[in-house]
Amino acid sequence: MRSRALLRAFLLVVLAGGVLLWPRPGVAQGLPPTTGEQRAVEVDVHATDAGTTLSAEDARRLGLATDGGEATLMPPVLLQESPAAYPEGLEGVDGEVVLELRVDEQGGVVEVYVTGGTREKALVASAVAAAKGLRFSPATLGGQPVSVRLPFVYRFEAPLPESFMSHLAGMVRAKGTRRPLVGAAVFLDGSTTPAATTDSDGRFSLKTLPGDHRLEVRAPGHAPERFEEVLVQGETLEVLYRLEPLVVNPYETVVRDERERTEVSRITLHEQELREVPGTVGDPFRVVMLMPGVGSLASGISYPVVRGSQPAATGFFLDGVRIPMLYHLLLGPAVVHPDFIDSIDFYVGVPPAQYGRLLGGAVEGRISRPREDRLHYTVYADLLNSGGFVEYPFASTGTSVSVAGRVSYAGLAIVPLAEALNQAGSEYSRSRASFWDYQARVEQKLGQGRLRLFALGSSDDFGSTPIPDMAHKEGFGVHTTFHRVDLRGTHPLAGGEAELGVTWGVDDFGFIGERTVARPPGIGVERVGEYTLRQMSVSARARWQRRFSDSLELSAGADVEHRRAAIVLRGTGLAPGQREDTLSDDPFQSPSSLATFSGGWTQLVWRPSSPWTVSAGLRADAYHLVPGITHPALEPRLAVRHALSESLTLKAGAGLFHQPPTVLLHVPVLDTSGLRYGLQQGMQVDVGAEWKPVQGWEVGVDVFYNPLRRTVEFDLTEVALERRRMGLMGPDPAESGYAYGAELMVRHPLGDNWFGWVSYSFLRSRRHQRFARFDAEGNVVEWTRASLPFAFEQEHVLNAALSYKLGRSITLGAVVHFNTGRPESGEITSKTMSARFDETGNPLWVRQDVDRAGRLPPFFRVDFRAAKSWALEDLTLDVYLDILNVSFQREIYGYMYGFSDPKETGGRREHVREPVTLPLIIPMLGLKATY
Repeated sequence: MRSRALLRAFLLVVLAGGVLLWPRPGVAQGLPPTTGEQRAVEVDVHATDAGTTLSAEDARRLGLATDGGEATLMPPVLLQESPAAYPEGLEGVDGEVVLELRVDEQGGVVEVYVTGGTREKALVASAVAAAKGLRFSPATLGGQPVSVRLPFVYRFEAPLPESFMSHLAGMVRAKGTRRPLVGAAVFLDGSTTPAATTDSDGRFSLKTLPGDHRLEVRAPGHAPERFEEVLVQGETLEVLYRLEPLVVNPYETVVRDERERTEVSRITLHEQELREVPGTVGDPFRVVMLMPGVGSLASGISYPVVRGSQPAATGFFLDGVRIPMLYHLLLGPAVVHPDFIDSIDFYVGVPPAQYGRLLGGAVEGRISRPREDRLHYTVYADLLNSGGFVEYPFASTGTSVSVAGRVSYAGLAIVPLAEALNQAGSEYSRSRASFWDYQARVEQKLGQGRLRLFALGSSDDFGSTPIPDMAHKEGFGVHTTFHRVDLRGTHPLAGGEAELGVTWGVDDFGFIGERTVARPPGIGVERVGEYTLRQMSVSARARWQRRFSDSLELSAGADVEHRRAAIVLRGTGLAPGQREDTLSDDPFQSPSSLATFSGGWTQLVWRPSSPWTVSAGLRADAYHLVPGITHPALEPRLAVRHALSESLTLKAGAGLFHQPPTVLLHVPVLDTSGLRYGLQQGMQVDVGAEWKPVQGWEVGVDVFYNPLRRTVEFDLTEVALERRRMGLMGPDPAESGYAYGAELMVRHPLGDNWFGWVSYSFLRSRRHQRFARFDAEGNVVEWTRASLPFAFEQEHVLNAALSYKLGRSITLGAVVHFNTGRPESGEITSKTMSARFDETGNPLWVRQDVDRAGRLPPFFRVDFRAAKSWALEDLTLDVYLDILNVSFQREIYGYMYGFSDPKETGGRREHVREPVTLPLIIPMLGLKATY
């Protein structure tokens, strides 16, 4: 074993009485030699107060002009040490070895002679071997490099016997997160030189004398800590040191292995950008509502209206698996625990070919890789729900298990609110609202590949339960449930990576009827009817990706999904939309169906030269509905990017898209049953630029035009109540339309203790529709067609988000949102009415022609978030307050058109238009612990 004594070896350079060698060419000054060969002339040098000198006589011998004086030698300077190791196997022997070195004109040691010191051969051999590794700056005489001889001393001190030493070993971690701190320095007994530094696992080890010792541990971004230890001779002390971070979970710029941007409009969010945005209750998917190109159904409802399309036209995916119902109770969090989400990709336009069967954008949540170091868990509770996340790796088998779940007690907050808004109703029934969800993952390493089993599901129930104080009172409820089980395997194949997956799922969406009944010993509530749409599905997918070179990358895949839809009907009653005198074969009244979706796609990324990137894709799908209805679809897609400089890139893209008929939001069964109406068809065209003006800032601009050749967009309320727009009752209910607009986003990603962005969208969406015109009495006078604003159109949308990490681990953030109003066309709002009078002067409300419909007023709100974090020994504790609409603004959803009470208006009935509004405020006070 090499001795630690080499840390205390002494190096000594002595130039007094040294010898100078100067290789002198025959053409140099002075008397020439008899041959033209180079010869070595040795002369003595002397150490004086003026430095190291050469006598005048020796200078003349060397041909140096000194005007009769002495010549000054610039001695060599040690540049590179070469410590001598204490010989292994040698114990208790001290000594020094005196050497004479010859250093050549390049500063290297070319000769080593032993001139004195110890006679211990092992020490001498170690010194001679080490001396050959010394490096000096060349000595100069008269400005020319010369070779010199000089003494050099190695001194050895025998290390203490191993049995006499004490050992200190341990780990340095961050408080709260338990993260190993790499490169932490451990200082011993006031030394200014670290006695040890931690490795990549945060571990360190050192040897020292037994006794009392003072240690100080320092690491960047953490407060230094001092410790006192008592070390016992011959023993090892294991320690764990924790350093308090200066800021808990700081907003740091994280260097990631980012996927190269080949798409036209992908926005990727990470870390706190997903979980600490005000007004999102910590849910990653709700952040999408603040992105460019996104409108809303209403404040707080997080189903995005992407570039003027129906919310159901945008697909939500979780590692390639489509999620049907993303949010609890429309207003609540997403059905996936935030700790399962590593990042989110938002494609506002022209998604790549792997995303199919959609007419709008795509949102892809990427599941985090399991952590393989130790146990992790998170628990939290707030005013709406409680949940937890647990992850544990089994290192011996390469298995990782993760489980998460949530349960709500939303009814405790919703019931008092509903009763406060409707005192009369509260005497008849009680509102209820609840949800739960679960996720479970088992991931196994298999050679170079991985196998993952992922299951998730959720359930929502809300409605009104009659108070059991008398018989024959009625109540209602709406319930939604879904489950997914996905088995996925990845493995290297043919120079790339292959993925195979199989998914099973079941979706329920239904209505429940309740009634109070008289039974001994009193009044009770029982379920009297249920109408549920149930869909079961089995799907399989395959994908392969390979990078052939820096300029060529290919990915391809295929998928097939089989859906079986049915109605669950229990009790007495009719399905929504049916009347007793008629039974319809309309798929939205009797939606049982059997359908198979299949498709294949390929995407080629080509970089013909450094500034150009071309991404060309092709997708082919077949939609088959039993019996005998098949709709093929071919979707070419193209994206081109040209980097004008390192900071400025121009981009353009276009593609074709198809989707089954949609009904506002995703409803099980209806998209497959609606295939008898054909497919929706559209095109997306996008051009724009991306600019990074300075470090840490990003600017994006997009202009888009989406012609919609064929749309089949049903309104959920009209479907349920069988109130279709005229013209949709025929064999072909299709319409057409277009959307266009511009988007701007200025973003500061995570870094410098803050993040934020400002996004502005100009959005117009129109549909070519058939509609009726009315006369002054409200009678239909004609039918006509025109391009009308789409029901979801919000022309101007502005979002500004900011979150800043202050000192003492306090976070403050705010969001400002503004949007102009939607058309008051009667689809998701009220219908615009005109104030008129009949022949006798009585006031009337007459329906306004839809092409003259008004718009709802603009709306703005301010969201707020404040949080405080503490780093405990092994826990991070967070307390947060997140408030949606802290500004208490009321959004107007429509108008009630009525008449005044003559008693209050001087005996006259007058027109009264009252806004339908609600100050939707979601305050969320919560506590979260992370281990």
